[in-house]
Amino acid sequence: MAFLFWVLRSFSWQQNQAKEGAGTSFAKSRPWQVRGRRSAEGVRRQTAPWQVNQGATTGRSIYEDLFPELQYYQCRELVSQDDLCQGEVPGGPPLLLLAIKSHPASSNRRAALRRTWAQPRVAGGFRLKYVFLMATSPDARHANLVKQEINAIGDILMWDFVESHHKLSLKERCFLQWLQQHCQQATYVFKGDDDLFVNIEALTEYLNRTPNASEFIHGNIQYHSTVVRTGKYAVSPAFYPMNRYPHFASGGGFIMPRTSISKLYKTSLCFPVFPLDDVYLGFLALAAGVQYQHNNRFRVWGPPKDEFEVYRNSVVVHGLSMERIEQVWKEIQKPVQPSNPGH
Repeated sequence: MAFLFWVLRSFSWQQNQAKEGAGTSFAKSRPWQVRGRRSAEGVRRQTAPWQVNQGATTGRSIYEDLFPELQYYQCRELVSQDDLCQGEVPGGPPLLLLAIKSHPASSNRRAALRRTWAQPRVAGGFRLKYVFLMATSPDARHANLVKQEINAIGDILMWDFVESHHKLSLKERCFLQWLQQHCQQATYVFKGDDDLFVNIEALTEYLNRTPNASEFIHGNIQYHSTVVRTGKYAVSPAFYPMNRYPHFASGGGFIMPRTSISKLYKTSLCFPVFPLDDVYLGFLALAAGVQYQHNNRFRVWGPPKDEFEVYRNSVVVHGLSMERIEQVWKEIQKPVQPSNPGH
């Protein structure tokens, strides 16, 4: 596929640039932010593959021109969770971290998840911990609600950029950095949205029964998804000329094994931030050589039928109301009644 050559060539160029610029702080100058400049030795750097018809007057890459806030941002935490993964008992249950993308305005959703599946406990042979991933909001009401949650509960990891659709990719990159620095103890990391129902029993059973589960990213995998040119998910041909994306796990809910975290994080240091978070992770996984495992029980498009039995057999179901999440959770906690063929 053409996009595969394009992505790998881009990544190879960045790796070479990173070697040339050894000793330069990544936070100050990333590999794709050098077009038109001269190095300390006076050598002009070569043009990257994505810098076609861009930067003639600005001296910047197309990534910097179109999405500068994604490329220049340095991950700064307003609320830290540095000790969240500490305290694991040697020989105890492996840690499964539930990381939930949320918006400051969604306090009611977070409350519903805390009452249902987002709870610290031991289940299915795993020790569960959870955290909400959040950036800031300019709305003072939202900020005050979040402050109350932080003081009362303390389950939020927050960065100092302002929430937006494209900046979800910054959550992806900054969360990888946080995992690398503070949570290498997690055997698996589940990542999903706050309008998601997670069947914890089915999730842990899936991990226990899937052969070589630690070798894959698991979820509802999108294979060679078509690039959208209009609407919310639009990407211009100038920015990304290919017609297909590499494989990626739908961002509604997926699982990353510990073995993938370091690879993805290190790749993120040498790769521009793409403005669609699940596609961005797909590029990182491709460049890092991380493989996928698809399973239809990750129902990221909602349930085929709104029936309790469907939820009971699903790992995740995306796009539910708070009320429905609580209804489903209460129902599936009930013991399954054995069928009686005589009646």
